[in-house]
Amino acid sequence: MTRLSLITALVLGLAGPASAECYADYKAKQDAPLRLHYGVAQVSDGNCSPAAARGELAPRLAAAGWTLLNVLSTFGPEGLGERQASAGAFFLRF
Repeated sequence: MTRLSLITALVLGLAGPASAECYADYKAKQDAPLRLHYGVAQVSDGNCSPAAARGELAPRLAAAGWTLLNVLSTFGPEGLGERQASAGAFFLRF
């Protein structure tokens, strides 16, 4: 019985926690000259709401010279395929 408990604990320990994936689609701009883009970025699971994703994405984009305009939505991996073509070069770039 002890052996079975030990094996069960080991298997559960190796499995680890399931990690959900969270993504956000957003709009950003650059000035002089004005450039706009639509993009998709992965955000941490703890920031999987549009308001929280904004706080995570704004500094990432600013580091590359972009200003975050708004986060349109957050979603799981099931929404990636339908957004990839629209995001183009900005698909999972930031």
